[in-house]
Amino acid sequence: MNFVDEKWEQVAFALIVLAFAFLVSRLLRFLIGRFIRGAAKKLKVDPTRYNFFKNAVDFLIYLIAAIIIFRSIPYFRSVGTTLLTGAGVLAAIVGFASQSAFSNIISGFFLVIFKPFSVGDRVKIGQLYTGDVEDITLRHTIIKDFENRRIVIPNSVISNETIINSTLTDEKTCVFVEVPVPFGVDLDRAMKIIQEEGLNHPNYIDNRSPEELTKGEPPVMVRVVNYADFGIQLRGYVWASNPGNAFDLKCDVLKSINERFQKENIEFGYPGRVLINR
Repeated sequence: MNFVDEKWEQVAFALIVLAFAFLVSRLLRFLIGRFIRGAAKKLKVDPTRYNFFKNAVDFLIYLIAAIIIFRSIPYFRSVGTTLLTGAGVLAAIVGFASQSAFSNIISGFFLVIFKPFSVGDRVKIGQLYTGDVEDITLRHTIIKDFENRRIVIPNSVISNETIINSTLTDEKTCVFVEVPVPFGVDLDRAMKIIQEEGLNHPNYIDNRSPEELTKGEPPVMVRVVNYADFGIQLRGYVWASNPGNAFDLKCDVLKSINERFQKENIEFGYPGRVLINR
């Protein structure tokens, strides 16, 4: 009779463990589903692509439940030890082969949680990749560059790179319009031309603060930033509403400055050497 009671106790224990695993699985699926739907709504992506993660959670929970049952019931202990040994070897092989994939998944979740960028942001990843974020998945991020090509970068790579986000909190961009002029040039005239061409561009915006307006700061600041072997380096600071307009502004203003310099007989600085024969 004790033997029968012990067997029923073991069966009841197994059923309780499975029932608990079922409840935990349902709860985690519900919580993860809410998190994924919220993240997908913010990122404007399809949440069904993350369903495999919920299935993976189910697998892990039931695997843990099976391990508990096999280790707790003496009859299954010897069989369970053999199975776990084989499963451990298999898990080690699979884990080693999929280490990079899991690293990308974890990095993808960190990107979604901490949000260094979102879909639509213009970013620069490291020193090589610049463009607009088109999609963020758990494995990789897709960036559309300025040549309309798609750059697929693993999330683990992005997590280890410096990210420059041009649209995280404020899209306004300050453009550096740098113009070299030779020594002896009429600096005031050259600086005036840079200011006028920056102000005349349709993408220019006035980004002066109230304090700067009170002080009478010019809308386009031009400064002497360097002396070099080619002459004097001038830099104009021109603001635009977003990075795309800023790029167009810089290209157009450089062209218009060149035309104004030619019209008013102002030369550009260029490297030169003076040879003295003795």
